[in-house]
Amino acid sequence: MTQGRILLGEHKGVYLLKFVGDVRVNLCVTMDTCLREVLDQKNFCSALVDLSETDGIDSTALGLLARLSLETKRRYGAVPTLVSTRGDITRILETMGFDDIFNLVDEPLECPSQLGERPLMECCEEDARQRVLDAHRTLMALNDDNRSRFQDLVTTLEQAPPISAVS
Repeated sequence: MTQGRILLGEHKGVYLLKFVGDVRVNLCVTMDTCLREVLDQKNFCSALVDLSETDGIDSTALGLLARLSLETKRRYGAVPTLVSTRGDITRILETMGFDDIFNLVDEPLECPSQLGERPLMECCEEDARQRVLDAHRTLMALNDDNRSRFQDLVTTLEQAPPISAVS
């Protein structure tokens, strides 16, 4: 699997986020920051997430995408679209309940070449732990299956002492 990358573009307030390669916890700060910035844009109308070139995606990334959908609905009354052309990824999305919070599309996009890559952001371990915790809480809130699937992980992360910064 290839290192994950995040590409971003915008057209008339619709933000296209394309995730390429292996999208894992190491991208959580970059992804979370990018999603928050997109949601805060004055011209934001909705989001389109393209996973057609995603090789793998973990639960942290899924939790961040779920938050994007929930926030888009809460703030703007819109349901984002998520493109998944790979059966294995689509099965994960459906298992997590994403068909309830996204418009799922299985056809590839005609992708504009104006997408810019987001640079990978560094973070401290405590910041990453908090983002992983928040992402999994979001997934747990989607349905009972997710709640039981991630409860042990969330409990463990909640009970772990904060990671102090090393100087």
